[in-house]
Amino acid sequence: MCSSNSHKTLSKLLKKFTPFPPTPQHLQLTHTITQHLLNTPHSPIPCIAPHVTYRVLSDPTLPPRSCFSFFHSLKPDLNAHLILLYRLFSAQKFAPMKTLLNSLATRVESQHPISEVVSLVDECERECGLEPPFVGALCDMLFRVCSDNQMFEEAVGVFDYAMGKGLVIEGRSCFVLLLALKRCDKVEFCVRFFYRMVESGKVDISVQSLTLVVDVLCRRGEVERGKGLMEEMAGRGIVRPNVFTYNTLLNGCVVGKDQKGVDEMLGLMEREGVEPSLVTYTILIEWYASCGRIEEAEKVFEEMCKRNVEMDVYVYTSMISWNCRVGNVRRALALFDEMSWRGIVPNARTFGALISGVCKAGQMDAAEILLEEMQSKGVDLNVVIFNTMIDGYCKNGMIDEAFKLQVIMERKGFEADVFTYSSLASGLCKLQRYGEAKRTLDVMVEKGVAPNVVTCATFIEIYCKEGDLAEAERYLRNMKEKGVVPNIVTYNTLIDAYSKNEKLNRARLLKAEMIEKGLLPDVFTYTSLIHGECIVGRVDEALKLFNEMLVKGIRGNMKTYTAIISGLSKEGRADEAFKLYDEMMRMGLTPDDRVYAALVGSLHKSGFHTAEKQNEFGEPKIDTSGALSF
Repeated sequence: MCSSNSHKTLSKLLKKFTPFPPTPQHLQLTHTITQHLLNTPHSPIPCIAPHVTYRVLSDPTLPPRSCFSFFHSLKPDLNAHLILLYRLFSAQKFAPMKTLLNSLATRVESQHPISEVVSLVDECERECGLEPPFVGALCDMLFRVCSDNQMFEEAVGVFDYAMGKGLVIEGRSCFVLLLALKRCDKVEFCVRFFYRMVESGKVDISVQSLTLVVDVLCRRGEVERGKGLMEEMAGRGIVRPNVFTYNTLLNGCVVGKDQKGVDEMLGLMEREGVEPSLVTYTILIEWYASCGRIEEAEKVFEEMCKRNVEMDVYVYTSMISWNCRVGNVRRALALFDEMSWRGIVPNARTFGALISGVCKAGQMDAAEILLEEMQSKGVDLNVVIFNTMIDGYCKNGMIDEAFKLQVIMERKGFEADVFTYSSLASGLCKLQRYGEAKRTLDVMVEKGVAPNVVTCATFIEIYCKEGDLAEAERYLRNMKEKGVVPNIVTYNTLIDAYSKNEKLNRARLLKAEMIEKGLLPDVFTYTSLIHGECIVGRVDEALKLFNEMLVKGIRGNMKTYTAIISGLSKEGRADEAFKLYDEMMRMGLTPDDRVYAALVGSLHKSGFHTAEKQNEFGEPKIDTSGALSF
């Protein structure tokens, strides 16, 4: 029902929308419809004239619920919308009011732009005395509706109208628009509107709004600009940042790999007396660990423990994951036990990280125990976990167990994907079961699973191992047709095969082609070519490649040094071979038996060549004392 003030306003609206006096027939029709709605609110209403609609909606005896039902049985115009909106507001039915506004703003057939709605409200406010509370609530609600529907220009238009009338758009509503702009990646629009909020002087600027805009800037890499905005708002006394704001900037520095920025942000937090939160510590752990500074990450974790910061599954999972990546499985398992002791339930990501770590360490028994524990705790298995286990079995030569697990995975409703098949094929290749590997990949293709670059590299490897280099290169050329772009691994596989088969010209051409496509040779590329040159006895060419590699900042590995030392040793160039051996040792590379055998051989050949002299009759004289003394 309507209050006396509301009734007066409705009367004024009715008079504005129906300037001519009603006929007795119109009044009788209005009464009939009203009684009909009161008695049978859900029955259909025949088509009626607009002015009758206005009178029905304005009837104070008709409850808003009945008005709403009546309204939706018609094709109402904008005037009818405004009358019903006013009735709903007067009855404090705000949810239906917003629903009605949303329909008005988004329904194409209504053909009422937001500007028309605002114009009608403004006109009725002047002529009919619409109360400021209603106009303010209507504008705030319409602003939110525009924001929700990504009608950003219209939302700003409503905002400007409200500000011009001395009305207030709530800070929470403004936050809705900022959030919508962020989701649509409207960075500059977001920043401009935030300043509009500030300069209006009528919007309550929350720290959440400030933090959101700072986050928008940081996500675009403009951390300094975000920091400047934060300092400006604090300096003007508008809003002070909190730990969430600082965490946003800190994370921006981490994403940008800005060590100086990280240190400055931590110093600023300390000066401002902002206590680090769990999120702060988690960001720092991720930062230090990703930089390979796992010891620093451990110190941050220890500080959390000392300060009795309440831990969660995410910080433990992060620590477990990074320790597994650096091969410290023992520490990862200890952290896993500790989190269980603290009552923190591990999630699928926690188990996934730990299972991956123990698989890489070759501890498949431990991986199986973790898989069982995961199921006993009710943590959902996923295809990533299964693939991790299958890959672990394959890398450890347990190919039968890998295939058994694939069967279990598929029984549980998970389909084998490209990673599953790639792991299985790669595992078979390691066991030199190339025919089975090829059949496995053929099954993958038959099942409609699209190959990826790893699968293609495996196909190329199989052809190379079978000695069919022509087919391997043909497959490389046809990768684009499969929607896969060759990478350095695919090129390296073929370069290595050509090098080992003494087809150095073809290997060099592939290297040049790779560079032309923007793929830079790595240590594997150079090692393959060096090995090939040494096989055909062109050690000086191998040394040129070795020096080229060093000039480009590529550090040789054990295989690189083994190849070049073996090449030098075959030619009896012991001094150069031992020089590289010493260099290898300084780099912390552990030589294997091939290196030692090559060096011993170099001494024999060196003794043979250097001791060869002519006797007094001009015949060769061989002094084998050097070899014997060794």
